[in-house]
Amino acid sequence: MKIKQNYLKGKSVFIVSLLVIGITILTVYLTGINYNRSLTSNLYLSLGIIATALFLFMTYVLYSGIGLIDDFPKFRNFKSGDFIANSGTGPTMELPSVGDGIGGLILSILLWIGMSILFVILLIVLEAVFWFSLFIILAMLYWIFFRALKFVFNKSKDTKGDIGISAVYSLTYTLLYVGWIFGIVYLTEIMK
Repeated sequence: MKIKQNYLKGKSVFIVSLLVIGITILTVYLTGINYNRSLTSNLYLSLGIIATALFLFMTYVLYSGIGLIDDFPKFRNFKSGDFIANSGTGPTMELPSVGDGIGGLILSILLWIGMSILFVILLIVLEAVFWFSLFIILAMLYWIFFRALKFVFNKSKDTKGDIGISAVYSLTYTLLYVGWIFGIVYLTEIMK
């Protein structure tokens, strides 16, 4: 009789990982209010919490024999040139010279109102670009995170029911996935 393997959804794992990172940041901040810790101490504490959570999560999943499925939406129809025209020329604007007197004052006020409206429009466009960039960064992080965990969880069939081998795999991959960040923090501390 073939046993059906359970699967975790990629979106769920990614959302939980974002929650863990948020809780880690909040914990480090709230515990750091009463202490005068350095930035590197806070980084070590944050990375330690994240590494522990990752190790425990991977150990549990490998021991349980759970797989991971990709349920992230596909963006195959996206083309990079759809949003901005590739004409090669940008708009040019020459500021008109305003004269002295009442006419110059009225024209200056109208130009000030026009430039304020233009700046508001540019800020709205900049905000849209910011949120779009944030979405792209989160999508890239999800893909990297998903691929890394998918690689680990492919071993779940071999480690199901064996806590020792599950812990060894989890420790190895935790060291690989988080250890290099510890190394960067340590090197920057030494280089000071």
